[in-house]
Amino acid sequence: MRGSLLHVGCGSEQLPVWMQGFKETRLDINKDTAPDIVASMLDMGEIGEYDCIFCSHAIEHLYPFEVSVAINEFKRCLKVGGYAMVFVPDLEGVRATDEVLLESPSGPITGFDMIYGYQKALAEGNLYMAHKTGFVSDTLKQAFEKEGFSVVQTKRLKPYNLMAIAIK
Repeated sequence: MRGSLLHVGCGSEQLPVWMQGFKETRLDINKDTAPDIVASMLDMGEIGEYDCIFCSHAIEHLYPFEVSVAINEFKRCLKVGGYAMVFVPDLEGVRATDEVLLESPSGPITGFDMIYGYQKALAEGNLYMAHKTGFVSDTLKQAFEKEGFSVVQTKRLKPYNLMAIAIK
C-alpha cells in the first residue's frame, strides 16, 4: 500500500494505472458520479488528512479567485510531507479557434474547448465542464507557491497537458 489518496474532482474517472496502490477516497461535487464524499473542492469538510491528493482536469473549472481557496483546501487535507499532483490543460500557445489540437476519447478538442471547456458537453447541459480559469507552467507553479507549498515543480506534457507536484 502506497498510502492514502484523495481523488479530488474524480467524476467517473478511475485513477491512472500508474497511481494504483493507494487507498483511494473519491471526492466530487456531483453526487451522480457516486463519489465517497460529495463536496466541493472549495470546502471539503472534515475529511481527515491524506498522503496524496490527485486532481486531474478539475481546477480549471473554478473562477480565478477560487483557485487559491481550493489549493488551501488541498494543503489543509494533506499530511505534513504529503503532496498534491494536479493536472490541467496547458494553455501555452493555445488560441481560441476551431482548429483541432488533439483527439480525446470524447472526440476532437479545439482551442475553444481548451480555453472555455468542452463545447459538446456544455451544449448537452453539462455546465460542470465550463472552464473559468486557465494555466501555463509559470502561473500554475505560482498558484501553489503563493499558498505556501514547500516544493513545487511543474512539467509540460504532450499533448496540451500540464502537471504540478506540490509538497506540503
